[in-house]
Amino acid sequence: MDEFMAAAIEEAEAGKAEGGIPIGAVLVYKGQIIGRGHNRRIQKESAILHAEMDALENAGRLLPAIYRDSTLYTTLSPCAMCSGAILLYGIPRVVIGENMSYKGEEALLKSRGVSVEVRQESRCMMLMMEFIQTEPEIWFEDIGKKRP
Repeated sequence: MDEFMAAAIEEAEAGKAEGGIPIGAVLVYKGQIIGRGHNRRIQKESAILHAEMDALENAGRLLPAIYRDSTLYTTLSPCAMCSGAILLYGIPRVVIGENMSYKGEEALLKSRGVSVEVRQESRCMMLMMEFIQTEPEIWFEDIGKKRP
């Protein structure tokens, strides 16, 4: 595992420790993390603070050229909202920790020219499996679906 996915997992674990959903993300530009975040919907009572959105927010306002030369690492496949932000800012590459728990808008990203790499990291899968088993209502709320 590379240092950037490890940093995204650290963010996911921080979210879990805060009582939130264990998903983390980092934005990397020229080999440096410039934004990091984790899902904080529960902690902040937010409608939109998914990990990817938190990482982008924490990176601050950036020049378009920086986004176009960055990679977003996320522990879970990005949803429609987060994929929209990736497309809006022209982030060309997304590295995903796992997509077994949830497969987001990977096809949309690929169709728009984004390089998508899925790693199936065991730690990412374990964090999500444990969370979904213990907090199914919160999980289904987070992905905007009714519990089956």
